[in-house]
Amino acid sequence: MSKKILFVGAGAIGSYLGAFLSRAGHDVTLVDPWAEQVETIRQRGISVTGPHEPFEARPAAVHLNEAARLPRDYDVAFVAMKVYDTAWAAQLALRHLAPDGYVVAAENCWPDPVVASVVGASRAVGLVMSKIGVALWKPGQVERGIEKGQGKGHDVFRAGEHDGRITPRVTQLAEMLSVIDGALATDNLWGERWAKLCANAMGNPVQAMSGLGSLEIASSEVGRTITIHLAAEAARVGLALGHPVPKFNGAAAEQWADAGGRETYEALDRMLTPAAATRRNWRASMAQDVAKGRPTEIDYMNGHVLVEGRHKGVPTPVSAATVELMHEVEKGVRRPEPKNIELVLSRAGL
Repeated sequence: MSKKILFVGAGAIGSYLGAFLSRAGHDVTLVDPWAEQVETIRQRGISVTGPHEPFEARPAAVHLNEAARLPRDYDVAFVAMKVYDTAWAAQLALRHLAPDGYVVAAENCWPDPVVASVVGASRAVGLVMSKIGVALWKPGQVERGIEKGQGKGHDVFRAGEHDGRITPRVTQLAEMLSVIDGALATDNLWGERWAKLCANAMGNPVQAMSGLGSLEIASSEVGRTITIHLAAEAARVGLALGHPVPKFNGAAAEQWADAGGRETYEALDRMLTPAAATRRNWRASMAQDVAKGRPTEIDYMNGHVLVEGRHKGVPTPVSAATVELMHEVEKGVRRPEPKNIELVLSRAGL
């Protein structure tokens, strides 16, 4: 059944999801403050490339200053902004929902409590997206750089209620997103969300601070070192919080958390070492933000791990040093370069 769908955010993920859903026959409207992006979509649509057949979609596109004129009858509203814009984006989404509509937090980090504080938990749905990397370097052109999960035992999209129930709406949301890649309804939103936070926290800032791509970091001993330490700290904090954290980036959360042991560390290092230079040298979202001169999500990503670690008494020295250095990059007092990785490890006492 066709749905009327609103996206608050027509950046990389909003454009990618919106294009697929529009092609599938849903009535999709994208709202974004980037004027050039909106005008390009209006004139030429969205060009989509990735590990699938390329295609073009023509969803409706609306400038942010025009959004007040939108109707108030959308079935589903996706918040697809940077996490620091979640609150106002959720307010805009709520204003244009139908009485039984709901808001989907389609973002990184820990956005669900913010959305719930605006729209109410009963109208908030979480969406965890794992092993999917998208980029939007030019208006109207979105690309996906990570291989499709479908058929490989991995479901990219996990839609979940805050209370863990499997409801008709999250089941329907997963079915809707299955036109893009593997999707399921989960009864473990918080564990899934923390696993994605771990995956982001161990990779995004390393690329952002170093200017290196994913393959270059994995091919470097020091790159793998900081990656393992960041993953270990995030995993320990998540487990201390009591979240049922599923496997992420090739290993169980408990194995990442045990990286202080020599045998475990060596096993993780072997796992991360590329066998051959066959993977794409991808730039994660935070690296894209730095390249574009935009604020990053560091305070909501590794910063969230740091804050929760303090609450639980879990040491997170590498996360703390990472946040500190990324603040320097954001302020322009330090430029992204490979030596920043060693600097972070040195500041953390390693």
